[in-house]
Amino acid sequence: RGVRGCRAELGSILLLLVLYVLQGIPLGLAGSVPLILQSKSASYTDQAFFSFVFWPFSLKLLWAPLVDAVYLRGFGRRKSWLVPTQYVLGLFMIYMSTQVDVLLGDGKGRGPDVVALTVTFFLFEFLAATQDIAVDGWALTMLSRENVGYASTCNSVGQTAGYFLGNVLFLALESASFCNKYLRFQPQPQGIVTLSDFLFFWGAVFLITTTLVALLKKENKELTPTKEETKGITDTYRLLFSIIKMPAVLTFCLMILTAKVGFSAADAVTGLKLVEEGVPKEHLALLAVPMVPLQIILPLIISKYTAGPQPLNTFYKAMPFRLLLGLEFAFLVWWTPKVKHEGGFPVYYYAVVVLSYALHQITLYSMYVAIMAFNAKVSDPLIGGTYMTLLNTVSNLGGNWPSTVALWLVDPLTVKECAGAQEQTCGTAVAAELCAKAGGSCVTALDGYYVESVVCVVLGFGWWFLLGPKFKKLQDEGQSSWKCKRTN
Repeated sequence: RGVRGCRAELGSILLLLVLYVLQGIPLGLAGSVPLILQSKSASYTDQAFFSFVFWPFSLKLLWAPLVDAVYLRGFGRRKSWLVPTQYVLGLFMIYMSTQVDVLLGDGKGRGPDVVALTVTFFLFEFLAATQDIAVDGWALTMLSRENVGYASTCNSVGQTAGYFLGNVLFLALESASFCNKYLRFQPQPQGIVTLSDFLFFWGAVFLITTTLVALLKKENKELTPTKEETKGITDTYRLLFSIIKMPAVLTFCLMILTAKVGFSAADAVTGLKLVEEGVPKEHLALLAVPMVPLQIILPLIISKYTAGPQPLNTFYKAMPFRLLLGLEFAFLVWWTPKVKHEGGFPVYYYAVVVLSYALHQITLYSMYVAIMAFNAKVSDPLIGGTYMTLLNTVSNLGGNWPSTVALWLVDPLTVKECAGAQEQTCGTAVAAELCAKAGGSCVTALDGYYVESVVCVVLGFGWWFLLGPKFKKLQDEGQSSWKCKRTN
């Protein structure tokens, strides 16, 4: 019966896969913009501002109850949100394809318009996150009980594939040097696609897919509106609030919000620093390719260790390794200009980068899978989705805010000196101009990235020594500490 069930629902599973792929594309494109900005030498303050684009996916819990509760009954509970958000995304992408070249700057004196880019991509991500809420909800009713486990597979595979298309494929096809080297017989000054072509193409795909879904796919009627839904929207928000107030949950939230501070410089700044040192951005994006098999295998291996009663032990053990890799990343950035030659970088350099990146992925996934396992273990089954989403949301935010702060602080922490005119300084733009007038030039004496890398590792080990053991104790709390007090 299981096999027949899977065959019968193959259409639904493929549809979910397509919807998750579509959702990954705005994510991937947004992930490629910082690399493009960096190659147009935007400041790190600009990068920090743009990094707010990655927040909506972490914050979607704030409007998820609205998406769950409000809908047009005749059209379908999930389609009421899915169809409009995808149409708006598609139209918005097509409109943006006419504007984006202006926003990225023409390289002739006009720099990128970072504010407009940030607002645009923030809206993209907001819509994609809303689409995600609707698809996640629909997956639960679209698939039968025995196949509902495929939903999370569709999610991870689809989103990864979409991200790959929007990020790696785009950066490779956009790069003139990559296309000339690997894909063309006659070299040309541009890549095969531009960002505006790419936006136009995917905008069209969004519109076509959405029309097909709207016309062809019927939602399964939910026979009885379950207890959960009829409670309405204010009750959901009240519930979230009462979950957060529980002492065990509050402790967990405060700890996970500070746990990832030690990784922020390595995670948020390293890639941009490598681009700044001359590593081609499409090569950096292509590093994701050897990581894909790793990202599929790792959760399977790690979940063996996190399956027991103490998933957080894995988190605790992986943490010092990930912190030390942060220092290794800083060393990598320092080493990069030393091995650069006329034709780019030697093969052994990329081998070292891939290896560092792979080791980093192992520690990252060990922590990520451990937190997911812990969240699933303590979530009150009577509430289910809301509870677990809340815990996952807080862990995501714990990674978002340090990244933004880390990018923001690179420029202020950088010490520049005026070479050739000793009496001048280089602290501000005005001072830098005076230095140039006096016949000097501003040189970086100490890069803020290195300052940050050291500070982060110190803070990270501080957390590990002082709060780590307390964090591990949370898994020894009884189930009752995590049960929601019912107020009916």
